[in-house]
Amino acid sequence: MPYPQPSQPMPPTSAHRILGIDPGSLNTGLGIVEARGNRLTFIHCGVVRTHAKQTFPERLKTIHEGVTAAMEQFQPTAMAMEDIFFATNARSTIKLGQARGVILLAGAQAGLPIHEYSPLEVKQTLVGHGRADKKQVQSMVMHLLSLKTQPESLDASDALAVAICHLNLFSTREKFRKAGA
Repeated sequence: MPYPQPSQPMPPTSAHRILGIDPGSLNTGLGIVEARGNRLTFIHCGVVRTHAKQTFPERLKTIHEGVTAAMEQFQPTAMAMEDIFFATNARSTIKLGQARGVILLAGAQAGLPIHEYSPLEVKQTLVGHGRADKKQVQSMVMHLLSLKTQPESLDASDALAVAICHLNLFSTREKFRKAGA
């Protein structure tokens, strides 16, 4: 089922609102995190789900529509996406690349700045080491966002992790840029 269509758009905010994405050809995780100063606020998370019975082009369309609907509803100021990792199965890697392509297209069509982070960068930023498993990442996401319940799936918590990673790394890079370093 694609991401639900918004009933009414949320007003833009002066804070940094990031749409984090954990791309997948079957399930694409979405996470919205907002930063005001040093404070991170959970806004939303979910999953764009496709079905194995759909043709691959139909799945790509569902992903594009779901990401576009999330951007329309939550009006992020930027998009951050996990970069491709190379699976042992070349066919899976190609399908993941195609899913990332329609997500990148949705972000470009919305005029959003798009940032990409490797899975290693995301894990190191949140957990402190690049070999953290998905449950460790989920636990840190819950801690950093003061969530009392787990996100609906590991895909959703991974998307939140990508958004948090961006906010942390982007903030640091901006401070260095402003300092002239």
